Amino acid sequence: MEKTSGRLEWCVVHLTEDNNWWVKEISDDLNWDVEGLSIIDPNQFLQIHESLDSFTDYGLDSEVVDDAFFTFEIADELKDGSVRLGRVRDSLLKAEDLLFALPDIQDEQKGPFADFIHHATHLRVQMLNELIEFSEPYTVDDMEEILREKEGAAFIEGRHFHFHDQITSILEFVPDGFKLEADLDEDEKASKEEEEYPELETVEEAPEEEAILVKKEKLRWDEEGEEGEEGEEGKKGKEGS
Repeated sequence: MEKTSGRLEWCVVHLTEDNNWWVKEISDDLNWDVEGLSIIDPNQFLQIHESLDSFTDYGLDSEVVDDAFFTFEIADELKDGSVRLGRVRDSLLKAEDLLFALPDIQDEQKGPFADFIHHATHLRVQMLNELIEFSEPYTVDDMEEILREKEGAAFIEGRHFHFHDQITSILEFVPDGFKLEADLDEDEKASKEEEEYPELETVEEAPEEEAILVKKEKLRWDEEGEEGEEGEEGKKGKEGS
């Protein structure tokens, strides 16, 4: 379903040290607040898409996914390192080009992105109950309580919770103390690779130790310099006498 908002046509984004993209300017500044507003880059959405594929057998609604995001493509690279993105009206799941995805959070409680989060959460819980033998069925409330705690911890630490982290925390959620069969296979594969290709032990100087060595080296050169100067002075004294 195509978005019809006429005001949201572009945004300017910048990459931070945590390798996440954040919005710094937006064409529709009446309905959007850029404070802490993140945007999902093409590589991040590719990861999300791969995780969503595993939900197909559980009733994934692709229209719910498409409706949840506004799509953008790179329009221009700016001098300060920021990137200007232009709005495109393509299906995020079917687009051939790599697109940025901005969740539609204009109505955070009942909007398209909220519907997507609700849909994905229910599908993940359904998957967990089918793949893990719990003593009693795992519930959406159980999962949402844990996710709220994580978001609350980020808020207390003064960190903005990126949309990519929010989504993957749902799509890849597994309760503490449990693992899915796919996770166990990955652990076993990693263990075999470590046995076949053991890493060579390397010793690296810690920053503090490196600083100490630099200081010691400087002192050594200073001492040698002083000894050289004293030798020259003694030599001159003998010649003068």
